[in-house]
Amino acid sequence: MIETTAPGPGLHERFLRGLALSPNRPAVRVDADTLTYEEMHDLALRRAGALLARAPRGPHAVAVLADKSLTAYVGILAALYAGATVVPLNPRFPAERTRRMLTAAGVSTVIADPVGRAALAATELDLPVLDEDAAGPALAAPVAVRPSDVAYVLFTSGSTGRPKGVPITHEANRHYFTLLDRRYDFGPADVFCQNVGLNFDCAMFELFCAWGRGAPVHAIPPAAHRDLPAFFAERGMTVWFSTPSGISFIRKMGGLTPGSMPTLRWSFFAGEALLCDDAADWAAAAPQSKIENLYGPTELTVTITGHRWSPETSPKQAVNGVVPIGRVHPGHDHLLLDEGGADGTGAVSPTEGELCVAGPQMTPGYLDPADNDGRFLERDGRRWYRTGDRVRRLDDGELVYLGRLDAQVQIQGFRVELAEVDHVVRQCTGVQNAATVTRPAPGGGLELVLYYTGERIPAAALRRELSAHLPDPMVPKAFRHVNEFPLNANHKVDRARLAREAIQTDA
Repeated sequence: MIETTAPGPGLHERFLRGLALSPNRPAVRVDADTLTYEEMHDLALRRAGALLARAPRGPHAVAVLADKSLTAYVGILAALYAGATVVPLNPRFPAERTRRMLTAAGVSTVIADPVGRAALAATELDLPVLDEDAAGPALAAPVAVRPSDVAYVLFTSGSTGRPKGVPITHEANRHYFTLLDRRYDFGPADVFCQNVGLNFDCAMFELFCAWGRGAPVHAIPPAAHRDLPAFFAERGMTVWFSTPSGISFIRKMGGLTPGSMPTLRWSFFAGEALLCDDAADWAAAAPQSKIENLYGPTELTVTITGHRWSPETSPKQAVNGVVPIGRVHPGHDHLLLDEGGADGTGAVSPTEGELCVAGPQMTPGYLDPADNDGRFLERDGRRWYRTGDRVRRLDDGELVYLGRLDAQVQIQGFRVELAEVDHVVRQCTGVQNAATVTRPAPGGGLELVLYYTGERIPAAALRRELSAHLPDPMVPKAFRHVNEFPLNANHKVDRARLAREAIQTDA
């Protein structure tokens, strides 16, 4: 056994709490495979020991490059037990993007399943791989960490054509999950879905809310989406998390009928604007469930506001039919910069402007300090994160989301910088310039439409070339060749006009 110091205030302590509550009950289920809290704890200690045996001074960062598998879930916990920074990555992303993220995060070891091994090989990086067969002396206990240590790094879309790494500390997570423990009555009898991608910050909500209360998390298999109400009934699912687009999909599959999801106690939506009509339909389908609309950029640790849906009051507070995002979490301050605040020096508005937040959930800064420019604000002796989101403060203190100040959008819950899509398109053979806009998607949410100049290129060829460099949500659904872009009065590309044309033109 490798002797280690007593565990400190780390994110992994939430699993230890669950272990004390439910040692012999399931911690995670993937299809028919289940691990109890004790089994998962023992596996994580052994794999953490193997990690430290390979890096005696402690691994700096450990990537988990795997599908939703036992390898992935145990790997996340093992990396935390080893005192490492976890870097969850999607093995289905293009090889170039994965290579950039592995390099930017300074990954020393990769935990991978077979799909992840193939993805790593495609990057041509020579990194050691720890899989389910890895052996090593088990740790006696998780490695102690400091509050300021980085628990995990997640990547968001960047306007420079490369993803931006966002480090989140153990202290930020401690504050966040302490607030959630006070707000929600989760317990060992709950059954949590694990629905979102592990590289999406909302997965941390799903995993560590469940594990902190001794409850199981069930990975949602793709086939279950054909009939989610039946899956919920079979598993006794009580806690659901998805983007609002998930509501439209369930409706499309015929599952959003009154009373169809009676086991749900809590339903959470984040990543996109939640419409009042969708919330009302979900409430009818899950009559025993409380519904919350959550909001928060990755830089502020998963979510920073929350609004509890009420059929009586929420529609009255809504703007453009969008459910309010709620109040900023306790322990944080926020301000609204008015139109003059493009450089951060504008006046503060009491009612409407760009939402800026300061407090313990804020990232210490991007992995690449150059990415900090324009995203953080020094004001009144404090550092604030500029969300780029325009909000309105209602009389009761609730915030309502009005839209993006820049060209960042949410596609299937995935943050997309339109400038990044443009940048990658310009690298395609024959393309001179590009302008990407959004339009409503048939099933709800948004989809991307690309306008480009240069040679006329078959849509299939463009889609194929872009798919080698961009994740699927960032690949446009429609392609429009134009001889030149329309310009507005300021002689800039008139994206608003392109967006209107994208809606009017068939895909």
